[in-house]
Amino acid sequence: MSAKHDRRTRSELVVAADPRNTEQEADTSMAGGERILVAAALAKIIQPILASEFRGAELEFAEDKIAVERVVAEKMRFDVVVSDLVWNDYTLEFSFDGLDILDILRRAGKQTSVIFAAQGHGIERDHLDEAVEQREVAGVVRKAAGPALLCSAIRIAIRGDQLPIAQFPLGDSPAGIPRIHTYFSKGKGTTAARMAGAIASGRAVNHETLATEAAVGHGTANRLVDYMGPLIAGRGEHVSSLKMTPEVVYRWCGEHSRYILSWCRRKEPPGFAVRATQR
Repeated sequence: MSAKHDRRTRSELVVAADPRNTEQEADTSMAGGERILVAAALAKIIQPILASEFRGAELEFAEDKIAVERVVAEKMRFDVVVSDLVWNDYTLEFSFDGLDILDILRRAGKQTSVIFAAQGHGIERDHLDEAVEQREVAGVVRKAAGPALLCSAIRIAIRGDQLPIAQFPLGDSPAGIPRIHTYFSKGKGTTAARMAGAIASGRAVNHETLATEAAVGHGTANRLVDYMGPLIAGRGEHVSSLKMTPEVVYRWCGEHSRYILSWCRRKEPPGFAVRATQR
């Protein structure tokens, strides 16, 4: 369990021990005037419910990257941001997600408590692994839990508290599973990230194009397995009795392409993580 998971106050630990306390405390009325941003593909669906639940609050809704950037630039600050973790929209899922929103808030100097809304799909787990370690993230809400729990989460986050894990499970990978973002952040993992990004984008199809697109030497591209193999094996995502080959790495990068492109989009030069089919 990461340090992020442990950063709960004494009162939060008491609340987490008794869900009834959480419900009672979460239902406390807000004073009014709260500033809430909802960044989600279907943000307008939840708009009537939040407007009724948070009367007197300043509510903003943004359904894509352009709308998020605009409202963050125009508004001074928000008390809480509720964001989709992954956009379930084929036009956006490879080019925008909740981790991008964290970056937008940071670049604007308007960091605040962020609640991520997740479906619980397997493709979200890589994003969750990184998200739950970020200091701004108050917690994760499952969309299937319904609007009442979301409203409770918003009240908790506005108070500056973390969402109690007993009621709002994080859903990240089990302890002991190497995190992709951790591996990509240091040592040879930084080079591995560039090669993974080139593959996930669809621009690298062999060692020659991999070297060109990832801007690495041909010798490095030829050692793709040495760079990516330890991560894949450590995560238990390859049958240990079979040889680790470049084909395995290419397959793995395709399976994790949404997160790999998200990582590269936020860490590499503009345009690097754009999929070849979107150019």
